[in-house]
Amino acid sequence: MADKKLIVTQVKSAIGGQRNQRESLKALGLRKIRQSQEWPDTQQVRGLINTVRHLVTVEEVKS
Repeated sequence: MADKKLIVTQVKSAIGGQRNQRESLKALGLRKIRQSQEWPDTQQVRGLINTVRHLVTVEEVKS
């Protein structure tokens, strides 16, 4: 798991979402639709992604 990276892309708006969902997007560094960030594949990052799984897409990349 440590050598994998995740590319997280926001595909839907957080408007009208719950506070913890908006904060999870902010913690992932996502502010706009179609914005992407690269993260290491860790349990903490997976937890943030799980909170907003309906707002983002995730791609696994070998590093």
